[in-house]
Amino acid sequence: METGSMSLWFLLLFSLQVFVISSAHFVPIRFPTPITQFQAEKKVSVSSPTGLYKEKFFTQLLDHFNFNPQSYQTFQQRYLINDTFWGGPEKNAPIFLYTGNEGDIEWFAQNTGFMFDNAPRFKALLVFIEHRFYGESMPFGGDKDVAYSNASTLGYLSSTQALADYATLVTDLKNNLSATDSPVVAFGGSYGGMLAAWFRLKYPHVAIGALASSAPILGFVNLTSPYSFTRIITKDFRSESENCYQVIKASWQQIEDMANQKGGLEKLRKSFKICKNYISGGALLSWLSTAWVYTAMTDYPTPSNFLNPMPAYPVKQMCKAIDDPVTGNDTLAKLSGAASVYYNYTGTATCFDLNDTSDPHGLGGWSWQACTEMILPTGGSDEESIFPASNWNYSQRPSSCLGVEPRPDWIPTEFGGHNIKRVLKRFGSNIIFFNGLRDPWSGGGVVSDISKSIVTIVAEKGAHHVDLRFATSEDPTWLRQVRQREVTIIAQWLSEY
Repeated sequence: METGSMSLWFLLLFSLQVFVISSAHFVPIRFPTPITQFQAEKKVSVSSPTGLYKEKFFTQLLDHFNFNPQSYQTFQQRYLINDTFWGGPEKNAPIFLYTGNEGDIEWFAQNTGFMFDNAPRFKALLVFIEHRFYGESMPFGGDKDVAYSNASTLGYLSSTQALADYATLVTDLKNNLSATDSPVVAFGGSYGGMLAAWFRLKYPHVAIGALASSAPILGFVNLTSPYSFTRIITKDFRSESENCYQVIKASWQQIEDMANQKGGLEKLRKSFKICKNYISGGALLSWLSTAWVYTAMTDYPTPSNFLNPMPAYPVKQMCKAIDDPVTGNDTLAKLSGAASVYYNYTGTATCFDLNDTSDPHGLGGWSWQACTEMILPTGGSDEESIFPASNWNYSQRPSSCLGVEPRPDWIPTEFGGHNIKRVLKRFGSNIIFFNGLRDPWSGGGVVSDISKSIVTIVAEKGAHHVDLRFATSEDPTWLRQVRQREVTIIAQWLSEY
C-alpha cells in the first residue's frame, strides 16, 4: 500500500495532540497528521488478491446507554472477517478480535500482521471491527457531512459507545455462528490498544484476555508528565548523533528568522521542494515537526509503509543525512535530506503540498475525541528538548471543541488510571501491555508488571506497536522473542479457558 497525502489527524497514532511552540506561534501536530506528498493514495480494496478478509456490515444501535427515542436509531457498522483457519464452533476455536482505531478499518487490518501470522497456530477466526464515525461506519444515514455537522451528532462518538459496539457485535456474531463457547481475545495497537485493554476490563465476560500494544492508558492529565512525549523523541535522535540533535534543535529559530526576511520564504520553499502555492514559516515548521515525531514513533527495525514508505531504522537514516559531510554547513540541505527519509524515501515525490487537507484514511473524527475525552497532554518541551521549549496549555483546548467543554478527568474516572497497579491487581486479569521505549507514546504506557496475569513486555529498541506488524525474515532477535512471549501467554489463556 503506497501512502499519499493524509489529513489532519492522527492522528493525531494518536490528534493525540502535540504542540511544538516557536517564539511566534503554536504549530499543531496530530496523530496521524498530514502526510503531504505529491503522489495519490492507492488503497488496497477488500477484493484485493491478498484475500485477507471479507467485508460485512452489522446493524448497530446509535446509543447504548439511554432509552430516548433517538437512541434507538441504527447505523451500519463495518467489520472484516477471515475464517480461513478457524477451527469452528465444534472445537470452541478462538476468535481474535481487533478493536478498531480512529480510521478506516482496512488500514489497520493491513498493518496488524500478528493476528494473521498466528491464526493458523490457534485455528482462530479473525474479526476487525471498525470504530463508529470512522471509515464506512457512519451514523445518521451513512452521511459523513451530517454525522460530523455539529456537537449533537458527534456526541455519539466516544470510547464507551465504541466498546459497547464491539461487545454487541461480537456477541451477536458468536450467536449467529453457534460459537457462544468460543473464547474471544482482543487485540489493538495505539488507541486501539487502549480500547483492547478497556474492553477486557469492562467486558470480561465477552473477552478472556487482551493484547494492548503501545496503549497510553496513563497518558492523561495529572497522570503522565506533558514533557514525556518530546523527551523520548529527543532521546531517540540524540542517541543516534549529538550533532543531529543539535542541528534540529537549532533549526526552529533559524527557519523562523529566515521566513521573516525578504525572499526568505521563497528560499525555504525551494530548499524543501515545497509546491508552488502558499507557504508560511509556521506551516513549514509543522511539516518538519511531523517528520521528526512520526519517524521517531515508527522507528521500525525493518522497512515499513504504515504512515509513509520508510527504510529500516529511519531515525538513524535521518541523522545520517544531517551528519553527511557533503552538505557542509548548509542547515537547510541537511534538514531537507532528513525530512525526505519520511516524506520521499521512494524518490517519487517532485514537491510537497503543505496545504493538502485530504483524509484518505478517514481519520477526521479524532479531532472531536481529542477535544472531548481523549485529552492527552503531549505538547510540553523542556530546555533540553529537540523542540522549542514550551508549556503544555490545556486552556486552548476548549476553543476548538464546537462549544462543548472537554472532560480531561473522564477517562481516568471511567477506566481507571490513578493507582493503576493497585486497582488492576485487585480487579483485572489477562492483559498484555507491550511498549517500545523508542515510541514517544510509551511515556503514557504501563511499563511494569501488575500481577501474574497482567504483564508488561518492554522492548528498549521497540517502536509504536511494532509487535503487531507482519513478521519478516529480517526481524531482529529481540522482536521475535517479544512475539513468542505474547503467543505463549495467549496460549496459556486459551488453555486455562
